Amino acid sequence: MAERRLVIVEDDEAFARTLRRSFERRGYVVETARDPAALDALLVGFKPDHAVVDLRLEGASGLGCIKTLHDADAATRIVVLTGFASIATAVEAIKLGATNYLTKPANSDDIEAAFARVDGDTDTELAARPTSIKTLEWERIHQTLAETGFNISETARRLGMHRRTLARKLEKRHI
Repeated sequence: MAERRLVIVEDDEAFARTLRRSFERRGYVVETARDPAALDALLVGFKPDHAVVDLRLEGASGLGCIKTLHDADAATRIVVLTGFASIATAVEAIKLGATNYLTKPANSDDIEAAFARVDGDTDTELAARPTSIKTLEWERIHQTLAETGFNISETARRLGMHRRTLARKLEKRHI
């Protein structure tokens, strides 16, 4: 079997260490990066064919890491992990080159299964419940944040709300 190379982009050191050990036991060669700058430096000498990217990194968005990994090698299977899932981030992650999108908590079995699922599933059950107003509001805020490059002032202006109001909403539900 060919060597499987995995990069884990995660700012939670304990979680990254746990994932690393689990995947090393499965035969992967694993490297980790805490942020986009560390990922850039790592990619100079390491060419992963699999990646796990946390969507919310300390001080940065994992969306940029997805683009970096996809630009380096479009065949890389990228699984996004997030505790703050939204339709907007899922769509953006897939557009940028992610193979799959998982919400936390997810374990190495879930992630490895997601690596294997590269094609869509036509049997996926359609959600029957309507989306709440709070969820719609959050998705709109996040979509606008992504459009503005996560510029809070510009996002508040485009949404027609005061910057402090937006900052309070973001504090309640982190991106």
